[in-house]
Amino acid sequence: VGDDVFGDDPTVLELERRMAEHFGKEAAMFVPSGTQGNLISILVHTWGRGCEYIVGDRSHSYLWEQGGPSQFGGVHARAVRNLDDGTMPLEEITDA
Repeated sequence: VGDDVFGDDPTVLELERRMAEHFGKEAAMFVPSGTQGNLISILVHTWGRGCEYIVGDRSHSYLWEQGGPSQFGGVHARAVRNLDDGTMPLEEITDA
């Protein structure tokens, strides 16, 4: 077994290769938790400290992930009302 930090762990490399192939993507990246995956996803969609991102007021990352995007990335959530089907009203997103 190698070290994934240096990109030489054959097990992780194979997992990433298989997942990229499965989902039809150029590459994949393994992260050990959903919280880490959510944090990375938010940070790649914001462009710097002090930015806001729009999130549903009942979303898991907003309610249960302890403000990780603010702590680690300096980006802040702007909560918009979630409807019962999980969507957010477009006019509320626009007004946010």
